[in-house]
Amino acid sequence: MPTITRIEITHHQLPLEPPFPAAWDPNPRRKFPATIVRVYDDEGHMGVGSGDAMYGFHDYVHLFVGHNPLDLERHNAILANIEFHAARPWPLDIALWDLAGQILHQPVWRMVGAHSNRIRAYASSGIHRSLRGMVEVAQQVMERGFPALKIRFGRPRLGDDLAVVSAIRDAVGEGLELMVDCNQGWRMPWDTLQPWDLKQAVSVAQQLQAEKVYWMEEPLHRGDYRGYSELRKSVDIPIAGGEMTREPYEFRELLERDCLDVFQPDCALSMGIGGLRTLAVRVVEAGKVFTPHTWGNGIQLLANLHLTAGTVGAPFIEFPYDPPEWSTARRDYPLRNTLEPDAQGWITLSEAPGLGLELDEARLESTTSKQATFA
Repeated sequence: MPTITRIEITHHQLPLEPPFPAAWDPNPRRKFPATIVRVYDDEGHMGVGSGDAMYGFHDYVHLFVGHNPLDLERHNAILANIEFHAARPWPLDIALWDLAGQILHQPVWRMVGAHSNRIRAYASSGIHRSLRGMVEVAQQVMERGFPALKIRFGRPRLGDDLAVVSAIRDAVGEGLELMVDCNQGWRMPWDTLQPWDLKQAVSVAQQLQAEKVYWMEEPLHRGDYRGYSELRKSVDIPIAGGEMTREPYEFRELLERDCLDVFQPDCALSMGIGGLRTLAVRVVEAGKVFTPHTWGNGIQLLANLHLTAGTVGAPFIEFPYDPPEWSTARRDYPLRNTLEPDAQGWITLSEAPGLGLELDEARLESTTSKQATFA
């Protein structure tokens, strides 16, 4: 029986020049942080995960060292308990699945269900560019082979946001599916702007529906179950959300109250691969779509790709892409190779064990930091 021998957590910061002005953050990001979790067994295997900073997790390492790494259900339950008492610990869940795959000589997508090893990506933009600049982004996305593009709202005037959607639709016609992230579900710690109410969400939804938007994402606060339920009754456009929802009972409420058409939990942020593999099946059985939020580095993206392709599949999955400020080279700097879709937007997962990743140890060494939050 293999045994977990140690867990290592390191923090890194990649300098960003030019800075990345994330649409959901009033402060331009001048560094991109990454937390890397490595879990080792006594047979020479190492699993890798990434996600939140894991501050305070050292107090709980003893709950895993000495245990069988293949007892994934047990580990996921312990991590769920830890999340109640500390910060989100889900990078370790990802690392444990990666480790288990190496022990079993299986890719994670096979371990979670083997539904498929292919999934199609949509380009997820992250910057509030000018009207012309956003049209150019859409055209570049089409040329790159992506079938869909997500646009971020949050400009000083809502009319400017809506004008971007109209300009893109006029420029590309129906050759590109468009999603819109309203960014009302949560806020950065320093952002005190209040989320939309139901009336405003309905008004925006009706305008996006006229532009044939594929889905409307997070138009209300993540806990406004009644608002979401009423919104879905009032409009025809699919409603997406749940990227920062944490607890199983919250997802149960979202399902039972018929709040969402598209569920977007991220295994690096909520419930891990072990928890979301079950939720994905429930979501699809309820006639909904499961397609995670993936805005992190390449390790987090890979974990969600394996989870989704292997369990239930999805029409599209998020692929953060908005060069030059948000290139795949920046996004995937912890890895030796960037993740890239093919000319039609498909990503094919290999038969390599675990997540099939290889760390760029030299780059990680050069970006070592004591801080794992945005600077």
